[in-house]
Amino acid sequence: MLRYVVRRVLLAVPVLLGVATLVFSLIHLVPGDPAQAMLGDGAAPQDVIELRQSLGLDQPLFTQYAAFLRRAATGDLGTSFRTGQPVTTMIAERIPATVELAVAAMVVAMVIALPLGVIAAVWRGTAIDYGAMTFALAGVSIPNFWLGPLLAIVFAVELGWLPVSGRGTLGHLVLPALSLGLALAAILARMTRASLLDELNELYVRAAQARGVSRAASITGHALRNSFVLLLTIVALQFGVVLTGAVITETIFAWPGIGRLLIQSIGFRDYPMVQGCILLIAVTYVTINLLTDLMYGVLDPRIRLG
Repeated sequence: MLRYVVRRVLLAVPVLLGVATLVFSLIHLVPGDPAQAMLGDGAAPQDVIELRQSLGLDQPLFTQYAAFLRRAATGDLGTSFRTGQPVTTMIAERIPATVELAVAAMVVAMVIALPLGVIAAVWRGTAIDYGAMTFALAGVSIPNFWLGPLLAIVFAVELGWLPVSGRGTLGHLVLPALSLGLALAAILARMTRASLLDELNELYVRAAQARGVSRAASITGHALRNSFVLLLTIVALQFGVVLTGAVITETIFAWPGIGRLLIQSIGFRDYPMVQGCILLIAVTYVTINLLTDLMYGVLDPRIRLG
């Protein structure tokens, strides 16, 4: 197990290096000058040149890239062009908000998806199954950039039940969590149904019922438990998506998380902040994938990692 973990960590190094290289290359190809954006269009050319020199933007790209990698290797992601604060400090301030939103969205998704998927699988081919899968299809088809504003218009503007933006109270969390959670619930419900149907057809479920185990106990104690291996993968990957990339939802509801910080930084040509946010996304994905693989052996003893 230890050797497997070490190997996965070592394999993550070239992945992160590739992400850092790609991000550095792409953001420097985007049109626009950070120095000009900071000083405004009416700034004197000499002032723009001096600011570029102070930011190190006048150096060759390879020199900037090498300096970025050296700092990143020690945990120093540089200083924000926009605020002058360390990138790691600003990202650390935004992480709690993103984690809070991600956890709330996953709770909403699991509370809806697990019962819906189990019911659809148990009553396969009935009106209940068709209704559950219709909901799942609708959830997958509705994009966040449409669902988010719709929820805001209905529950915040028209009914006035909930605040439309910001963070601070439980009410501020409801709409963005629903916007993310409903789409996730649709995906998880479909996967729960498909995974559970496969397990229900296995001989060990029939053998358990032949030994006198009730149908409900054989479903929850045998089939559902084994189907969690596939569900764990989907849940973990979707949690990674929410945790590090809820850009649209955070922007719609002005939620002060990593996604909104990334969008603001892109608009301002804040190279260090963009690089820091995307590196955080990459590290989070790699870490979640590793933890997911390790959990396989816990949920299913037949799986051996090494």
